[in-house]
Amino acid sequence: MIIDCHGHYTTEPKDLLRWRKDQVDNLKDPAKQPPKSSLKVTDDEIRESVEGNQLRLQRERGTDLTIFSPRAAGMGHHIGDVETSIEWSRLCNDLIHRVCTLYPRNFIGVCQLPQSPGVEPKNCIAELVRCVEDLGFVGCNLNPDPSGGYWTDPPLTDRWWYPFYEKMVELDVPAMVHVSAAANPAFHTTGSHYINGDTTAFVQFLMSDLFKDFPTLKFIIPHGGGAVPFHWGRFRGIALNNGKPELAEIMGKNIFFDTCVYHQPGIDLLTKVVPVDNILFASEMVGAVKGNDPKTGFGFDDTKRYVDKAPISDADKAKIFEGNAYKVYSRLKNQIAKQAA
Repeated sequence: MIIDCHGHYTTEPKDLLRWRKDQVDNLKDPAKQPPKSSLKVTDDEIRESVEGNQLRLQRERGTDLTIFSPRAAGMGHHIGDVETSIEWSRLCNDLIHRVCTLYPRNFIGVCQLPQSPGVEPKNCIAELVRCVEDLGFVGCNLNPDPSGGYWTDPPLTDRWWYPFYEKMVELDVPAMVHVSAAANPAFHTTGSHYINGDTTAFVQFLMSDLFKDFPTLKFIIPHGGGAVPFHWGRFRGIALNNGKPELAEIMGKNIFFDTCVYHQPGIDLLTKVVPVDNILFASEMVGAVKGNDPKTGFGFDDTKRYVDKAPISDADKAKIFEGNAYKVYSRLKNQIAKQAA
C-alpha cells in the first residue's frame, strides 16, 4: 500500500469558505457570527470537490491512501480568539470526517486543533479526543506558531505544551508540526514560513531533553524536514557542540520527515542523509506547488516518482511508502481495517 501521510483539503466546497468569511467579517459583533447550521455542503458537493482532484491524482500516480486534514494555511490560528478557533476547527474536522466516510478506502483523518496565540495548548485536548475517539482520526496537526510568524508562544519543548503531549501519548497519536498562514508580511506562507516552522521545530527538539520526558511522543516534520537535510552537518555539529548525541539518535523513534520535496536531487539527498526509518512518503498534492515541472513534464508534487527513482533498496522504499506510516500512526492499521469494513 502506498500511504501518503500529508494531504490537505484544499479543494473544499465553496460554502465552507463563505462560512469562514462570515465568521471573520463579524469578529467584532458576536450576534452576527454564523451558526454552524448555516453551512450547507451536500455529499455530492464533497464528491465533486475530490473526484477531479485528490482522487484523480491518487489513481494517476498510483497511491492508495491519503492521511487527510483541513487546509493548513486555512487554520488561521491568529484570527479572532479561542472561541473563533474552536468553532472553525470543529467545522473543518467534521468536513474531513465526511470525506473519509464517503471514501473510506482513500482517506483517513487527521485533525486541525483549535489553537490561539497565548492560549495554553491544553485547551486543544477536548477536540483531539473527540476527533480520535469519535471520528476515527489517527493524528493531529500541531502549529508551533499560532501567531502566524511572530513566534509569541513558548517553544515546543516548553512545559507549556506538556499537558497536550500527555494526551497525545495516552491516545497514542502523532502530531505533524505544521504552521498555518503567515500573518507577518515578512514571510511568504508556503515559501518561507512553512520551511521556517519546520526548521525551527527541529532545532527546538534538538536542543532539548523533551524525549527523555516523553519517550513515545512522535512528531512528523513536513516538507522534507525544512532546511535540515541540506544543512545536516550544521545541525549535527550544533548538537555535538552542545553535548547532544548524533542527529540520528536524537530523531530515534520520535522525529520523522516526509517526502514533500519537489525535485529528484532533493529526494536523493533526503534519503542519503536522513535515516530511512525516519522518512514517510507524502506529497501534499493539490497544495503548495501546483502544476507540472517544465523540465520533466510531471507534477512538481508527484513525489512518488522521485522516491521510485531514489538510489535506495526496494526494502527501504517499502518502509517509506508503507511500513514507517504504520510505525508512526499507531492507530492507522486498525482504522484502515475499520473503514474498509
